[in-house]
Amino acid sequence: MVLRSLVLAALLAVGPSPPPGASGMGSNVGYWLGTDSSVVALPGGAPYREPAVGGAYGGYFGMLGDWALWQGCGPYRLAWSPADAAAASTDFERYHQGVGTGAYWFMGGPGVDPHYDATAAEASAWGADQARRALQDLAGRRLDVAALWMDVELPGSTAFGPVADNGWNVAYASACSARPVGQVPATLDRAELAGFAGYVRAHSGLEVGVYSSPLVWPAIFGAGPQAVVHGLLEWTYTGATSSLGRRPSAWCLPGTTTCARFFGGVGPASPDAAIWQWSGGGGVRNGVGDFDQIEASRLP
Repeated sequence: MVLRSLVLAALLAVGPSPPPGASGMGSNVGYWLGTDSSVVALPGGAPYREPAVGGAYGGYFGMLGDWALWQGCGPYRLAWSPADAAAASTDFERYHQGVGTGAYWFMGGPGVDPHYDATAAEASAWGADQARRALQDLAGRRLDVAALWMDVELPGSTAFGPVADNGWNVAYASACSARPVGQVPATLDRAELAGFAGYVRAHSGLEVGVYSSPLVWPAIFGAGPQAVVHGLLEWTYTGATSSLGRRPSAWCLPGTTTCARFFGGVGPASPDAAIWQWSGGGGVRNGVGDFDQIEASRLP
C-alpha cells in the first residue's frame, strides 16, 4: 500500500492537459516533438524548443531502470536526464505545451530470470517482479504521462550495460552468467509481458506500453498469436533517419519515404500507435540525441 500511495501521489502531480488540437507544430496538429533517454541540450529557457529541428518541446521519456543493473550484472548508468524531464514537465504544467515526462523500464526476458524453470507461471512472475521494481524506482519522480513502457530489445542493445543478451530467446544459467542452457519459447515471452502489465495496472493505475520495432518484435514473438499486440501502447524506432534536416509531419518525414512502422499488427491509424523515435535510436545516430514524435491524443 505504501508503494501504491507513492505512485498515486506522483500521478496527482500531473499538470493540466494541453488544449485539444494544440501542438505548436503548424499543420502537424495533434502531434508533438520530444526527446528520450540521455541528455539532449535544449536551447534557451521556458517555454522550451525542440533542439536542432525547432518547434515546441513536447515531451521527454527516460529510463527508470534496467533489469541487468537491478540484478547486479554491472555498475552502469541509466538513460535518465533530470534536466530534460524538468523542462518537459515545466512546458506541460506552466505553458500547456506537450505531454510532459514519461518513463520506461529496460526489460530482461524469461531467460535471465534468476528462477527460470521454463513455465509460463514463472515467466509471468518475473514480469511482475520487474514491474514491482519499476514502480519502486518511479517513487519520487514526476510522471505526467500515465503509462509505463516496457523496452523490449535483442542482443546488441547494450548501450547501458555489459550484458551480452537480454534473455528473450535464450535461457541462461543465471541472470548475469551469459552461459546458455536452452531456448525460450514465445509463449513464455508473452507471459512475461502479461505479468508486467497486470502488476502495473493493479498496483498503480498506470497504463502500459511497449517499445520495440517491426524487426525485433517477430524475432522474439514469432508470427503467430503470441506476436499480436492488443491493449498495449506502442513506441517504435522504425523507420529512422540520421538526418535532422526535416522534422516529421504526422508519421512521415515530408518529401521522403521515411515513415513510422509499428509492429504486432498495429498500424499508424491504430489508437495504440503512440510514439515514433524517428532519429537517434536503434543505432541510427544523428550526433545530437534521440528524437521522438508523439501522438498526444493516444496517451493517458
